[in-house]
Formats: sequence, C-alpha cells, structure tokens
Amino acid sequence: MTTIFFATDVHGSEICWKKFINAGKFYNADILVLGGDMTGKALVPFIKDAQGMYKVNFLEEEMLLDTEGKERMFKNISDRGYYPLELTDDEFDELNADQEKVEKLFVEHVLAMAERWVAFAEEKLAGTGIKCFVCPGNDDMFEIDAVFEASKSIIMAEGKLLDLDGHYEMLSTGWSNPTPWDTHRECSEEEITAKIEAMASQVSDINRCVFSLHAPPFGSGLDEAPELDENLRPKYAGRSLIPVGSTAVRDAIMKYQPPLALTGHIHEGRGIKRMKKTFVVNPGSSYEQSTLLGAIIEMDKKGVKKYVLTSG
Repeated sequence: MTTIFFATDVHGSEICWKKFINAGKFYNADILVLGGDMTGKALVPFIKDAQGMYKVNFLEEEMLLDTEGKERMFKNISDRGYYPLELTDDEFDELNADQEKVEKLFVEHVLAMAERWVAFAEEKLAGTGIKCFVCPGNDDMFEIDAVFEASKSIIMAEGKLLDLDGHYEMLSTGWSNPTPWDTHRECSEEEITAKIEAMASQVSDINRCVFSLHAPPFGSGLDEAPELDENLRPKYAGRSLIPVGSTAVRDAIMKYQPPLALTGHIHEGRGIKRMKKTFVVNPGSSYEQSTLLGAIIEMDKKGVKKYVLTSG
C-alpha cells in the first residue's frame, strides 16, 4: 500500500507550505505531491514614518502599526501568501515611479521564499524516507525552477515521467489552458496535449501511472469558477459558475484512463470525480485563510483503494 498526500495552489502561503511538508508524518504518507502555483502574487509595503510607526494598506484596510504590530502583521501577510517589505517614504516613492524596479524586487522576494521553503523541506524531510514532488503551476515564474531543482529532498516533476514507489509512475505538467490573467505557464490546448503525449508515450503500463496535471478536465465539475466581466470581477452578484478547465486534460484522461489524476488550479473546484476508470482529484485551495486543503489517497497494486479530502 502506498499513501499519497496531495495539495496544490498554496500561492506563497508560508504556513500552508509548512503544513504540506509536515503532512507526510502527520498523515503517515509515503509521498507528498504539490500540484502547482507555489508562489505569491503581490508585495505589501510597510512604510516607516519619522515616529517609527508603520503604515500598511492590506486588503483595502489601512493600518498604522508599532514595531510589535508590524511583526505580527508581517507574519499574517506571509501566511496568507503575500510578500511584506519595509520601506521609507522615499524608497516607496522611488519604487512607485519605476515599475521595472518593482518587478525586480518582486522576483527577489519570490526567490527568497523558494530558498526558505527548500531549507525547511531539507530539515523536515531528511531521513524520513518520504518522497516529495513539486510541479510549478501557471502562476509560477520560471526563475524558481533552479531553486527547487537544487534541493536534495524535493523532486521537480515538470515534464517528466518519474517513479513514485517502485510500482507506480507519475507524469506531471503545471501548464494550463489560457486564462484572463496571461500568466507565466499557459498555452494552447494543442500544446498541452503535446506535453502530455510526450510523457504518456513513455509509460510502460498506463494502469500503473498517475497523471499530475495542474488544470482540471473541462466540464468535470472540478473546474467551475465564477464567470467574470471585462474588469475580471464576478459578473453577477449571485454565484454564477462556468467550466474553465482544459479540454486537453479531459481528452487525455478519457483516452488513457489512468487510475488516478491529480489536478488543481480552480480553487472552488474541490472534489473527487470518477471519469470512467479514473479517479480525478481537485483538493481546492483556501490558502488566504492559512488553511491547507488536501487529499489522502491510498493505492495498492490494483489502483485507488481509499481516498479522503482533508482540511487543516
């Protein structure tokens, strides 16, 4: 029996990463898989005034904090997937006038985060025998790849067919079909098909292969997200959901029928569906609440034996 703990879309949340790495021991899992979108989305400046107080605007709430309050808010913001930084008024004005400097600073913070995360994984996973696979998602810049590739405890899975446990293999890609946000790793459905086929063609026995594909299959119910208007805001006041998953992922699952497909990308799409022989999992994401959503899947040599969605 092999136990997999799968999570995805932690989007820079420090606490969710720590929970993910610690989930191996907590759930007695043999294998950890992170399905993509590891990095955060924005810098949050703390502007220090002459009196030593810090002004910060976070999620449309403006706060004035002393040093102790700043430290607490730094942690809160990091746990929710953003990158806090301390600036003077002059430094803030300088950055505000130079978008290129802002982008460079953002990359520096993302890479520093990746290095912290690798160091944490090295410490916690050393000597445990737990295997950890990560695959960057569409929101992840390419610069992080080298940081995770250098790890001794983390296996970078993008575009590879890898051994899971001596019986099962896993193929992975974090690329998604086009989104309204024009993110780092998105491409046409035809290109996604080509990426999957390049790996699937190497599989010796499809009944012993797990598909880890960041985008969920189109129309599966695991890919429903709010319909957006031209300003990228929910189109209706009520809850109007539409399928936004990948037709290439759907077609690959239906063609090959692997025993298990691990997906993510759509935070609202939490659930497990069966597509003919394939169990398709999207654990969803609540990273902004510092909650790690996941799935525990037990597999024997015949396929998926037991599964449960987790939250913690």
